[in-house]
Amino acid sequence: QVQLTESGGGSVQAGGSLRLSCLIPISTTSVAWFRQPPGKEREGVAASYSSGQYYSDSVKGRFTVSRDIGENKLYLQMNDLKSEDTAMYYCAAYRHKPGTWYEPSVYQYWGQGTQVTVSS
Repeated sequence: QVQLTESGGGSVQAGGSLRLSCLIPISTTSVAWFRQPPGKEREGVAASYSSGQYYSDSVKGRFTVSRDIGENKLYLQMNDLKSEDTAMYYCAAYRHKPGTWYEPSVYQYWGQGTQVTVSS
């Protein structure tokens, strides 16, 4: 059983920053961050593939995804946070189905999530 572990969530005021981390104990070239706001579907935020990094339009220019392969870590640096960024954030890894990077069904392994709350 492969378990991904997120950390770094918390509460912050609008305009602030947070950095999320995810421990990914497998070798894979496809990793991503998703989020699920209350009452809404899970949505892709950012991904890091061998082909490059990808971002949703809503976070482009504010969030940065990065990896430390040696430490098995995936990061999401979130700057200029807005109230609409409030959500449970999940990391995902390993493509086991075809599809685009922002489709949850593409990924086989998931973390339990870390809550991010942004107050205005």
